[in-house]
Amino acid sequence: MIHPTALVHAGARLAEGVEIGPYAVIGEHVEIGAGTSVGSHAVITGHTRIGSDNRIFQFVSLGEVPQDKKYAGEPTRLEIGDRNVIREFCTFNCGTVQDVGVTRIGSDNWIMAYCHIAHDCQIGDHTIFANNASVAGHVHVGDYAILGGFTLVHQFCLIGAHTITGLGTAVYKDIPPYVTAAGNPAKPHGINSEGLKRRGFSSDAITRIKRAYKTLWKSGHTLEEAKQALSAQLAECPELGLLTDFLAVSTRGIIR
Repeated sequence: MIHPTALVHAGARLAEGVEIGPYAVIGEHVEIGAGTSVGSHAVITGHTRIGSDNRIFQFVSLGEVPQDKKYAGEPTRLEIGDRNVIREFCTFNCGTVQDVGVTRIGSDNWIMAYCHIAHDCQIGDHTIFANNASVAGHVHVGDYAILGGFTLVHQFCLIGAHTITGLGTAVYKDIPPYVTAAGNPAKPHGINSEGLKRRGFSSDAITRIKRAYKTLWKSGHTLEEAKQALSAQLAECPELGLLTDFLAVSTRGIIR
């Protein structure tokens, strides 16, 4: 299943059923799980581990050294889970020793053409990155988040689970879970109610999440006052645990 024009290092570890397309380059420290296909002219290098049943399209670059002047050749890693779709011209870099040393992409993600995931990013499961979405170093993206086309995320930002951003959104601060954000700079525009319905959230839970949104952004509370109010609401709506936990670890401040 390896095209005769592909260059696969003898040290690479390819599981059963892996397909490598024409002129692809697979480096020495690369591991690829069963059923994954790699398109033509793709380059996968570095200490990169890729899971099973991924579909990697042509001209991607995975596991290359980070775009960080402090990087000095340390053996940092890129880890990718299972059943991801990675479209043309995507670039994912390995980590740095200044962080956890690994860039991680979870499973069941849909990552469209020309997306960039920089060093030390931690991407959850079931996310969607529309064309040209880019996240700078050390960004964390929660499960089921959707980044609209040309969304740009500043380094060290947190993007909460079940969020969605509009076309061309510029993110400089953290986006809490469930929120719809758009603009430059990003501003909150309600909750991602349609996405929550599709994922099986009850109408009661969605109503309470909307109430929490109003507490955080429409009540006139300071952030600390809003956190206290949300803690009281948590008893009636366990789904708000995602929101209160997020606010507890946010360090850049949230979009307002």
